[in-house]
Amino acid sequence: MELIADIFLAAGAIGAGFYCFVLGRRLKRFNNLEKGVGGAVAVLSAQVDDLSKMLATAQTAASVSTKTLSNLTARAEQASQQLELQMASLHDIPEPVSQPEAALSSPVTLTPGEPIFTRRTIGTK
Repeated sequence: MELIADIFLAAGAIGAGFYCFVLGRRLKRFNNLEKGVGGAVAVLSAQVDDLSKMLATAQTAASVSTKTLSNLTARAEQASQQLELQMASLHDIPEPVSQPEAALSSPVTLTPGEPIFTRRTIGTK
């Protein structure tokens, strides 16, 4: 009986050893950095690092763009206010008096030293 127990014990030990051998080989292939899951994890880790760097760069660019856009918007609002003020000041100019067509076609002569842009009525010098 002891002999049969020893044979079963040896067979169990040999079976466990063979199972550990097969399991060790599978584990090596699983953790292989070139083909196995270990390689996939390494590649994904590198991609995550690259994406985080690109995200930081994009956030920096977006903040710079936001500042530039807000500055341009402020300048546009100032220009709009100035244009509105100029348009409002145009309402103060009196309507031109209608003149006969002959008076409109006569050339206006400038005297030396006189500014080029002045208000004058047609027909007077």
